[in-house]
This record gives sequence, structure tokens and C-alpha cells, in this order.
Amino acid sequence: MEDLLCKIRDCKVCKDHLPLGPRPIIEATGNSKIVLISQAPGRVVHESGVAWKDQSGKKLREWLGVKEDAFYDPENFAILPMGFCYPGKAKTGDLPPRKECAPLWHDEVWSELQNVELKIIIGSYAANYYLGKRSKLTEKVENYRDHLPEFWPLPHPSPVNRFWRMKNPWFEEKVVPELQDKIAEILS
Repeated sequence: MEDLLCKIRDCKVCKDHLPLGPRPIIEATGNSKIVLISQAPGRVVHESGVAWKDQSGKKLREWLGVKEDAFYDPENFAILPMGFCYPGKAKTGDLPPRKECAPLWHDEVWSELQNVELKIIIGSYAANYYLGKRSKLTEKVENYRDHLPEFWPLPHPSPVNRFWRMKNPWFEEKVVPELQDKIAEILS
């Protein structure tokens, strides 16, 4: 796994399309129990080089019910974005993840992961890639049980999505507590 991570972190396939240059963000060990499949690192994460070290990460850790030390232990959580580098700014939020990364690297990463108990799909880009485009993200999140035991879809925890959370209070009232129970069970 370490050789593969080095190859990915050294990737420059889409360097000409990245406003801040390549800085692939990925974390995993062959024994990671939970894989977080998300969209792409934001500018703050690009600058720090630490996945989910921003407001979105704070909200995600809250939803998962874990502290930073458990979250940043790659034996617990692998970080596998759809795009490994910051794609740039859009009108609201960031640009979509680059399309090259997932087809280029995901299968190789999956072949190295031996003990995955749950794949958490975060946001519509990851949900469409792994769960198909037949339904909207809200339906996938609301019907998360349909995707278990392999996948658990979530909305993106970005502050930009606060309106989604306000329109869908059932998510934090009902889904998040069940997710926290599942995470606690896996990590115990």
C-alpha cells in the first residue's frame, strides 16, 4: 500500500488544470476499516496537506461521532477522494473533482484494502460514481439502508450545504445517530 500511496501522491496527470498545482491527498493502510469516499480537497486542505482539516471535516467528525485522533488513524479511516487535488473555485463552493483520478487510481487502492467494513459515500460526485445516477443524493441518503452493508451515503458536510440540512432535519435527527452507532461498533 505504501508504494501505491507514494505513486498517487506523486501524480501530475492533470497538473495543467489545477490552479494551485498538484498536491494529491489520500490516506489509507491495507487494514483501514472504513473508507471515506468524498469529492476533492478544498483550498484549506490543499494548503495544509491534511484531509478534512477544515469546517467540513469538523462537521463530518461530528456526524461520525469520532474525535480527531480516531479520525486521523488510517487503520480506522481511509481517505479516498474522487479527485485527489484541489480543482479550483466555482461560483459557489469548489469546481467538481477532476474526472481522471477515480478511474486512474481507485481500483488499485481497492485491491490493497483488505479489511474494509464500510464505505461512506460523501456527496453527489461519489454517490453518482459508486451508486449510479438513477436517483438524487437526497433519496440515496434517505434510503441509505438500501445500500448497506457495503455503502452508507451522506450529503457533503460543507457549510455551503447548511440549507440542505435545514430542509432535511430527518438526516441529523435519525440517520446520524444510526451512523454513529455503526461507526462505534466497527471501531470498538
